[in-house]
Amino acid sequence: MTHPFDGAMALQPAGANTWQGLVPDSYQNMVGPFGGVIAAWPVAAVMRDERRVGTPVSQTVHYAAALQPGAFSLMLMPERTSRSTQHWRFAITQEATSADGPTIFGSLMTAARRDTWSAEDLPMPADAPPPEAVAQQHRNSPFEWFNRYEWRMFEGLMPSAWDGAQRGDSRTALWVRDVPPRPMDFASLAAQCDLFYPRVFARRAERVPVGTVSMTSYFHADEADLAATGADYVMGQCIGQVFRRGYFDQTACLWNRAGRVLATTQQLVYFKS
Repeated sequence: MTHPFDGAMALQPAGANTWQGLVPDSYQNMVGPFGGVIAAWPVAAVMRDERRVGTPVSQTVHYAAALQPGAFSLMLMPERTSRSTQHWRFAITQEATSADGPTIFGSLMTAARRDTWSAEDLPMPADAPPPEAVAQQHRNSPFEWFNRYEWRMFEGLMPSAWDGAQRGDSRTALWVRDVPPRPMDFASLAAQCDLFYPRVFARRAERVPVGTVSMTSYFHADEADLAATGADYVMGQCIGQVFRRGYFDQTACLWNRAGRVLATTQQLVYFKS
């Protein structure tokens, strides 16, 4: 049986530098599909491209407008290639809105990485409980993408009362994995960079319109790290930074159970208040 995520990644070649796909019902969010699955499409496509050099290192996605149900086209092409690095640009369009320009666009970098000196200044929090010690949040969410993951939040849960109460910070920490469990690859790692609910909800328990404007993710994992992670839980921590004049940014880090940093990410979010 096809995993829901693999079904969402079912892109078909449609000519030079072009792929076709369908917006999946299984990853729907409030308006359009989950931003993480959108970010995963260019990564999934580049991993299938015979011209690719190396593996994903960074990606920036601009969410210019909401995707509508139905088919979409993904344009993906290399802009500059050297012996060890490659820069790609991509754009996602839909026929009904193509006159207005791409709905989603951005850039992706791949590289053939080599062994060097390494260090990490982002250790996994030493007091993080193991995932088995954290109660699972059992929710049958009306937002289908939420049901595609198993959530074990142990800090900064979604507000239980929308009373406008302000917290001292917006930190959330959790363990998460696909439902059903699925071995991690670069596409699913790209999706998980967008798992965290908007920090304005955590900082101030009030429902306000929000929407991600752009997201940049840095992939520190290599294929060996992903293989070692397998279908196990990933720990994530996210915090907002500045909330001001209708926009805020939030930054996050993902570790595997062994404490290896898999990815870091930052996004800019619009909010109305």
